[in-house]
Order: sequence, then C-alpha cells, then structure tokens
Amino acid sequence: MNKPSPRLVQPQILEFKPYSPGLGIDEIKEKFELDNVVKMASNENPLGVSPIVQDVITANAALAFRYPAAGNPALTRAISSYLGIDPELVVCGNGSDEIIDLLIRMTAVPGRDNIAAFRPCFSIYELQSRLCNVEFRQADLNPDFSFNWEGLLSMVDSNTRLVFLTNPDNPSGFAVSGSEIQAFARCLPDDALLVVDEAYIDFADPVEKFSILRQALGSHRIVLLRTFSKMFGLAGLRLGYAVMPAFLADYYRRVRLPFSVNILAEKAGQAALEDTHFRDATRDLVIKARQSLSEGLSSLGCQVYPSQANFIMFKPPVSATEVFEKLLQKGVIIRPLKSYGLPDLLRVSIGTEKENALFLELLKAIVNEG
Repeated sequence: MNKPSPRLVQPQILEFKPYSPGLGIDEIKEKFELDNVVKMASNENPLGVSPIVQDVITANAALAFRYPAAGNPALTRAISSYLGIDPELVVCGNGSDEIIDLLIRMTAVPGRDNIAAFRPCFSIYELQSRLCNVEFRQADLNPDFSFNWEGLLSMVDSNTRLVFLTNPDNPSGFAVSGSEIQAFARCLPDDALLVVDEAYIDFADPVEKFSILRQALGSHRIVLLRTFSKMFGLAGLRLGYAVMPAFLADYYRRVRLPFSVNILAEKAGQAALEDTHFRDATRDLVIKARQSLSEGLSSLGCQVYPSQANFIMFKPPVSATEVFEKLLQKGVIIRPLKSYGLPDLLRVSIGTEKENALFLELLKAIVNEG
C-alpha cells in the first residue's frame, strides 16, 4: 500500500506530539480491575458540579437542537456583571484553549514573529504556536519555581507578539501579585501583548492581591484569561473567557468560529456565576484542604512547594515514578510531571476530605515500604 505524501500536511505537523491529558477513571478501572478509582490528577472541582447548574442543564436539554446566540451575549453580560466591568471587554470561548489559539492566529505572523513563555508552562501555548508555525521561546523558571523575570524578558524582541504567563502557575502553584506582573508588563515593547492565564486565580488567597484584573482594565497590552473548568466545575462543557482591550475583543469576535460555545455550556455558565454558595463552598474546601494536605505530605518527608492553586506539587522521599505507579494500582490517580521535564516531582489535586485522607494513607504505606 502506498504511503500518503508528507506534502499533504504542513512540515511543522510531521513531528507533532498531542497534548497529554491526565489518565481517566474508566481506563484505570479496566487496567487494574478496580471497582473504585479516585482521580486527583486534572485539577477538577472536588465538589463536582453545582446542583443548581445540573438543574439548569436538565431544564434546557430540549434546546440542544438550537444554535446559541451569536457571540453569546447573555453569557458575556453575566460575566461582565460578575466582574463589574464593561461587557465590550469580555469574550467567550470553547475553553480557554480556543482563545489562546485565536490570539496566536490573530497577532503572530508565521516565519516572522515569536511568542515567549516560561519553561515549564501549559503545553497548549507551545502546541498552538507550533501549529501556527510561529517561533516559541522559553526562559527557565528559577530553581524554586519563582518567576525569572529577567530571563523571560531576554526572550523578548521587536518581533515578540505574545508573552504567556500563568498565575498561579501550573504545575507549581506559585503566584505573584498583580502589581508585580504589571511592572513586568511595562517592560515589554509597545506591540507585544502580555497574556495572563488566571485559570487558578479563584483559589488564591486573597484573590485581589494576585489577580491582575484591575490593572488589565487600564492597559491596552494585557489580556486576562479565565476558565469555568476549575472553580465552577464545568471542565466537561469547555467554557472559558477573556478580558482584553476593546479593539482586540472586536477583532476576536470577527474571526471566532460561529457557535463554538454550545447552548448548554452558555446556560450552565450563567447559572454557575449566580451560585455563590457552591463557589464559596469550593473555595473554603480547597484552601483548608490545601493547608492540611501540605502538612500531611511534609510529615511523610516530601518536599512541598507552596501553592495558591487547587493542587500541590511535591517531591516524594522515594522514586516519583514508583509512587505514581503504586498509587495507580490502588486506584488513586495523581499527575506525574515527566511531561513537564520534572521526572522527580508529582502533582496532586485537592480532593474531598475522604479522598485526601485515602491518598495520604496510601502514600504513607508506599514511603514506608521504600
């Protein structure tokens, strides 16, 4: 059988490796013949989905045959009201991923421009840059995973269109103040945009210190990304939004594929914004459990990295690979960080009290065996 010509796809696609998601519950059940599996790998909401949101999805299921309103105006207004900002600055997307992809396509010219970020970072920044044939540059974080501002700035030149920054960062959970990010933004060229991904900002304490929302409102060079996947428990519906300068938001609406945010995601997003009880319960659980889980890991001899997110990165006193694999066999999924270039480190999502206790109990047995 003849092989298809490699010219059928662009050259940068030939060596492309896909995004590597966390392992799923069903595949682990099947592989190890388990009845129950606890997933603490993908930073999902430990409380699941708000009961109010579930009711709204059920009540609107019959609308699935309808196209959503172009541009999702009702959801945009709800987000702007939630943030207390002008709706003209808000755009929605099929997850933050769609917004990241379109920002790259809108701003960077292939073969000429470049994009900068820290290493490690959310892999979608690099994947979509490469897909668009745009040079992707990275500066190493400091050894303690704090932000190496000078190193990142050294990656920037007159052809840099976007600089991506995640705050709180993933996979470390490290975070800096909004004022510190604003100071860095002032060092960038006038025609470079700073894209601050605040996927985990709802778990920072306090949010107002670490978010750059207010500084972004007064800038023409800062884009703020947020998601409904974490705090709001809607990872499976794929819903994100951005706050960006009005001129950029206008261009975004022009080029975005029509109806990319489905009608049930739109309804669920509006309901999630209104359910303050669920949001408060999630935040309280995560902040309290983050502290107790950090203490539990430390007591087992793990090196624990401070986190302002809904996960903790740690280095176990025994082989990280061994810990990951033995936990899998017992039905607990956490995230190995080899794909981030950190083979000695692991990341665990904050779970319920019962899930956290099970994780620590199993980890203790593994450490004692080692």
